[in-house]
Amino acid sequence: MPGSPGAKAPATGAAPEAWIPGYVAKMSLDEKVGQLFVPAFSSRADALSIIKRYHVGGLIYFPGNMGSPRRAAAQSNALQKASKVPLLLGVDEEQGIVSRTPFLTRFPGNMALGATNRPADARAAARVTGAELRAIGINQDFAPVADVNVNPGNPVIGLRSFGADPSRVSAMLTQAIGGYQAAGVAATAKHFPGHGDTATDSHTGLPVITHSRGTWERLDAPPFKAAIAAGVDAVMSAHIVVPKLDRSGDPSTLSRTVLTGLLRGTLGYKGVIVTDSLEMAGARRKYGDAAVPVRAIGAGADQLLMPPDLPRAYNAVRKAVRSGRIPERRLDESVTRIVSLKQRRGLFAGTRVDPAKAGGAIGTPAHRATARQVAEHAVTLVRNDRGVLPLKGRKVAVTGPGSTALGAALRGQGVRIAAPGAADVTVLTTLNAGSATAARVRALGPKPVVVAALGRPYDLNAAAGAAGALATYSSGAVSVGALARVLAGTVRPVGRLPVPAGGRPVGYGLGYR
Repeated sequence: MPGSPGAKAPATGAAPEAWIPGYVAKMSLDEKVGQLFVPAFSSRADALSIIKRYHVGGLIYFPGNMGSPRRAAAQSNALQKASKVPLLLGVDEEQGIVSRTPFLTRFPGNMALGATNRPADARAAARVTGAELRAIGINQDFAPVADVNVNPGNPVIGLRSFGADPSRVSAMLTQAIGGYQAAGVAATAKHFPGHGDTATDSHTGLPVITHSRGTWERLDAPPFKAAIAAGVDAVMSAHIVVPKLDRSGDPSTLSRTVLTGLLRGTLGYKGVIVTDSLEMAGARRKYGDAAVPVRAIGAGADQLLMPPDLPRAYNAVRKAVRSGRIPERRLDESVTRIVSLKQRRGLFAGTRVDPAKAGGAIGTPAHRATARQVAEHAVTLVRNDRGVLPLKGRKVAVTGPGSTALGAALRGQGVRIAAPGAADVTVLTTLNAGSATAARVRALGPKPVVVAALGRPYDLNAAAGAAGALATYSSGAVSVGALARVLAGTVRPVGRLPVPAGGRPVGYGLGYR
């Protein structure tokens, strides 16, 4: 049984409470404070220096500090070897528009998964993503998103959400959590108490959400309740102000009323709370960089993600513990939760991965087939006037973002591609074009136009003049290929709208006769 930091947990699967309190008690104050921090790093040398100086509990990967799968795996091994306590090596890998791991099997994002209306697809995508992350030594993913996107103008969530219906979001979310954690990767439901109805980006400002307590309980809370019931490893706080939940004006990340009162008290959550990045303006606007981490711990957070000034933040928390502002028992609570998570993810049983096998575990034929199937299930047909689709047998022009790739994919499906003047039908792709879509449709008339929204499906709200309308929720290659197969009729459309769009409600979707 471990008796000091760095020792191994019992191989027998003994209950964590049998050894973790003693393990934490043997840590020095500096080691305990370090466990709270999950900083970014620029290089292996930088990370090794951070581990040695600050005893950090984790680190976060980005494309710039990752390299190839083999290099990332070797680096993960080196970082784990340098740390007395196993590290939570994290990444912000949601797939879709938020993807920090450039060589993974590419899936469309959460809104596409929501459009499949198949929770099994969410689990499969997360299981593949988790397995590939674990192959390079990453054991914590700051995903999936639990926010219910009810604001079409939301600048920060949008396609990152599973949709606008809390029950559908909950069903997809819990299966994604299960997929990640079955692969050995800690999942993180975010952004509590709910970031789905904002018109301000918390990276650049401090959003204020005006939901009443009743609206929050009906709309925002259900996915988090479902995540907790599913045993999610971590919950990420949001840098948002919700005055009807906390009148202090503090962002939720710094609100004891929200994190300890609502999340731990009302919802009964006992796991790790991680802040959203402390580099973001939403966290830093009201207080200084030294005060923010102290206030976050006081509010109930455990992991402090990406402090903009690690030395300053570390010293501020250490000083707060020494002065009694943060009681040491409160520090011990957070460290115990973090160590328990590491034990639950098997890190005390060993963290080494095989760099020579990392590349072969990523992008396998089976993984690519799963991504292709998910993308096909997501394509949603919203309008098909006069049976304009499928396109086989017609001469087709393609214009808009990604038109070259889509045209090539259509040729591969046997569709004849023609110049606009010689075409029977024009496929107009859009990528978050919004109201400009209507003018583009009119300019392409009078022959039939099919609008394919490759980004936010809200583009279809301005596509009333089009004969056909579809949404893929992603402009990635796997989604463009799926769109081509649906347009050609090789694959039938089966997707259902996860948000209202094109004048149609959640759950709407056409098929081919």
